[in-house]
Amino acid sequence: MKKRYSIIWFALVIALASCRKYVEIDQLSIRTLKYTSDFRNTMNNNNVLEGTFSYPILSGDDTEITDATRQNSLGDILGNVYSWAPKYTSESQSDGDWEKQYKTIYVCNEVLEGVLTSQDGTEAEKQRIYAEALVHRAYAYLILVNMYGKQYNAATASTDLGIPLLTTPSLYTKLNRTSIAAVYALILKDLSTSISRLPAIADYNVRPSKVSAYAIFAKTYLNMRDFNNAALYADSALALQSALLDLKAYESAPGTIPVRLSNPEIIFSKISSVVYPAISLSSDLLASLGTTDLRYKLFSDVRSRFGSQFSSSFAGRASCRYLINEFVINNGPTVPEMMLIKAECLARAGKTTDAMNIVNGLRVKRFTTANYLALSAANASDALRIIVEEKRREFFGTGMRWFDQKRLNQDSEFALTKNRSFKGVNYTLQPNSNLYLYPVGDKYILLNPELEQNPR
Repeated sequence: MKKRYSIIWFALVIALASCRKYVEIDQLSIRTLKYTSDFRNTMNNNNVLEGTFSYPILSGDDTEITDATRQNSLGDILGNVYSWAPKYTSESQSDGDWEKQYKTIYVCNEVLEGVLTSQDGTEAEKQRIYAEALVHRAYAYLILVNMYGKQYNAATASTDLGIPLLTTPSLYTKLNRTSIAAVYALILKDLSTSISRLPAIADYNVRPSKVSAYAIFAKTYLNMRDFNNAALYADSALALQSALLDLKAYESAPGTIPVRLSNPEIIFSKISSVVYPAISLSSDLLASLGTTDLRYKLFSDVRSRFGSQFSSSFAGRASCRYLINEFVINNGPTVPEMMLIKAECLARAGKTTDAMNIVNGLRVKRFTTANYLALSAANASDALRIIVEEKRREFFGTGMRWFDQKRLNQDSEFALTKNRSFKGVNYTLQPNSNLYLYPVGDKYILLNPELEQNPR
């Protein structure tokens, strides 16, 4: 049992110093969570709670690593991720994305178990901290279920394998995988419970608030293909936060783009757990961007920007978002994402003009006045295609494209076969392939035999 604990919780008893509840006094050099301020300080640990995913940055089709120098620098695990391999890690290797999210969940479960009965805090403080833990946990589970589980399908969600669903910080919790439906039910329950206890807007965007809970609701319902609710919650989020950066203001000074804590577009700051340097962009993405799009000019660059990361023969472009003012990649909910979720839902409802008005409301902030051209759609289907392409352009290099690829396989017009070459070998990813399900690490299955591997 000790082995199970050390693997799934990533030695969190040391990190949190909050177990040992059978001892009635604080341990020497260990601070037991007792006061409301202890729980607030735990929820302020952004090193744990702000981190999200990194592997999808390599998996998605906005990434295309053709340069031999970059391919050789990936190593075995990242090379497996990039080539959609059946297995990513050996029995002795850890899955960083899996452990990062379960570490977040452990922190949240510790807080949820104890904060409401903590000492010295006000009831309002306790309720807010409790709600923040629910939102962080919901988002972690949304990431995990969409990385390691099948895409939500209402017809099969009750039997499709999801992920281990842990709701207490118990050392001895079974790690059987619950159904996709059960995971989504907990996400929705956590978000619903949190709303009334949160402020509309947080003092810092790393903390959950009503607007971030609404945004996660919108993402969740979009994945469930409940487009009516996805639109309603995107609307609710945008009613509280709708500011956009006008990239024209930063064309000649990209280093002045606001950092994440002061960026008005960021609803809930979540950053990639790892920043991969010099991720080159696919040729079809670059063709879609064009050379006058300010996202092309500001967020991608040529080989010389990245030093020796590429060979001298590399003639493409790579994402440089992380180089602008902070060495981070933000992939949490944002105003542009809520706009594009709402636009997609409108297009699916046949409201072509309304959908395109939202798209153009975003695009006008992404071009100089001289280069801006409003887009038009012939019909709702055309509008949906434009919206999907716009979302790819808006979020390239963040890993978000992978989740849309997987989700959109349920739409025949977007279910495309993907191909890439890696170290002289060609790889193919078919629509709805089991390779869209990230493998559960052999290390975890070895020590927790009740964990089932994904079909390969």
